[in-house]
Amino acid sequence: MTPLINLAAEQKSADVTDWAGRIGWVVGLLLFIALVYWLMREGWKWRGTLQGDLPELPTAPSGPGEPKLELSGRYHGSTTAGQWLDRIVARGLGTRSKVELTLTDEGLDVVRPGATDFFVPRDALREARLDKGIAGKVLAEGGLLIVTWQHGDKMIDSGFRSERAAEHAAWVEAINSMRTTSLTTTSLTTEGIAR
Repeated sequence: MTPLINLAAEQKSADVTDWAGRIGWVVGLLLFIALVYWLMREGWKWRGTLQGDLPELPTAPSGPGEPKLELSGRYHGSTTAGQWLDRIVARGLGTRSKVELTLTDEGLDVVRPGATDFFVPRDALREARLDKGIAGKVLAEGGLLIVTWQHGDKMIDSGFRSERAAEHAAWVEAINSMRTTSLTTTSLTTEGIAR
């Protein structure tokens, strides 16, 4: 029996948890997370201030015409054309959202529930292509529909993803053919004036 008594005497109770120390660490961690979030938000606002020279976004005309193509999906943001990491946040272009795209003879109507809608006139459309990424979103090759357009003196790439990715190729073809048709019409008109 002596070994059992010795064994019982050697056992100690567990250390008492230092609740004040633990609560201090949790509060400190929460304050650090809040600071990081605040700094990120201030950076976002500062970027918007730097891009404040971007003109107001155009709105859709009252009679946009017959839809050529329609798409439901996601809007992933806009960047400076050719610089896929230079996000544009001014005028609400940095806000991700659901999107309803409609392509007509007048241009591209971008309807975003919960965010600013905008319209890209036909003359402002430059090209469309399939790509794999835009600031904050990277997908498999060809997973994003990128539409390049001009707004004021700035060229912009806007990234969209359809609920059915197979639709992207038809959009690229339609927008690029609209642009080609528009350029041909303009050059014919210019030649006619020159003669």
